[in-house]
Amino acid sequence: MSTCPHSLPRRTLFGALGALSLPALARAQPAYPSRPIRVIVPWAPGGAVDTLARRISQKLSEQMGQSFVVENKSGATGTIGAAEAARSAPDGYTLLAMDNTYAMLPYLFSRLPFDQATAFSPITVTAFSPVLLAVGRNSPYADLASLMTAAKRDPEKLTYGTGGMGSAPHFSTLAFERAAGVKLYHVPFRGAGEAVIGLLSGTVDLVMISPGSALGNIRGGQMRALAISGEHRVAALPDVPTFAEAGLPGFGVTNWSGLAAPAGTPAPIMERLYQEAAKALATPEMRTFVAELGSEPGGITPAAFAEVLTQETGRWREVVAAGGIERQ
Repeated sequence: MSTCPHSLPRRTLFGALGALSLPALARAQPAYPSRPIRVIVPWAPGGAVDTLARRISQKLSEQMGQSFVVENKSGATGTIGAAEAARSAPDGYTLLAMDNTYAMLPYLFSRLPFDQATAFSPITVTAFSPVLLAVGRNSPYADLASLMTAAKRDPEKLTYGTGGMGSAPHFSTLAFERAAGVKLYHVPFRGAGEAVIGLLSGTVDLVMISPGSALGNIRGGQMRALAISGEHRVAALPDVPTFAEAGLPGFGVTNWSGLAAPAGTPAPIMERLYQEAAKALATPEMRTFVAELGSEPGGITPAAFAEVLTQETGRWREVVAAGGIERQ
C-alpha cells in the first residue's frame, strides 16, 4: 500500500495540516496588551481608591504602550462596579480597583451578584494607607484621650460621619469603638467627601479617613488629626501621634487599595500585570506620590495579596458582630 500523502484520506490530511498550523496560529496571536484596558473603580471620582487607580493607570499606560482607562461605576458599597468587572471576560482587558471594603462585603449583604471569595484573582496592592481620626478646628477635643473620656461619659453623644453604611470608614470607626470601649453615633453621608464637609461645618464631631482625603484641610487648619494608625508616624503628618502613642495601642486598622482581574485570567497575563504594577510602584515618582498621600507603596505578590484578602475578611467578622450590623 502506498504511503504517499496523496493517498491519505482528505480528513486525515486536513487534520495533519491543521495540527501543523497550530504553532503558527499561536504565534499570530497579538501580544498582550493589544487594545486599551479598562480599570473599573467601584466608587465615585475623587476618593483615595480613584486617585491611586488613576495614577498607577497612567504609569502602566506609559510602560505597556496601551491606554489604561479608568471608569467609575459607583453604588451599593462598591458591588455595582465589582459585579461588572466579575462579569467581564477574563482576558486581562478589564481590571478592578478594589480596597478593603471588598473584604467586608460578606457581612453587609446576604447575597452578592458574584462569589466574593473566588470572583477575582488578585494582582497586587497599590498602597497601604493608615487611618486617622480627625476633628474640626473648633472641636473641644485637643487629643485622643479627652475625646475617649467624653465618649465614655456620654455614649452615642459624639457623632461621626462616613461615606455610608458599610463603607471602610464606617467599619474603621466600629473597630475604634471596640478598641476604645466607647459608643458613637453614626451619621452616614452619600460619600466620603460629604462626610468631610459635615465635619468642617460642625454637623459631625469626628471622621476616620485615610490621610490623603484630609491632608489639605489638616495643613490648612480646618481639621485637626488626633491620632493615626500604624506602627510609626507618617512623614506627611509628622506631628500626629500613632494611636498607640495617643493611648490606644489596641487599634491597628490599615486601609489598602489594589488591583485584581476576573478569575480565570491567563497566568502569563496575570504575571505581566503584576510585574508591570510592581515596576510602576517602585519608581521614584510613584513612591513620592504615595508618600504625599500619607501612605506606603504596595507591590506585594499576588499570593501575598490573596493572603491579605483572606486575613482581612476573617478579621472584620468580629468587628461586624460587635457592631450589630445586619446584612441587607
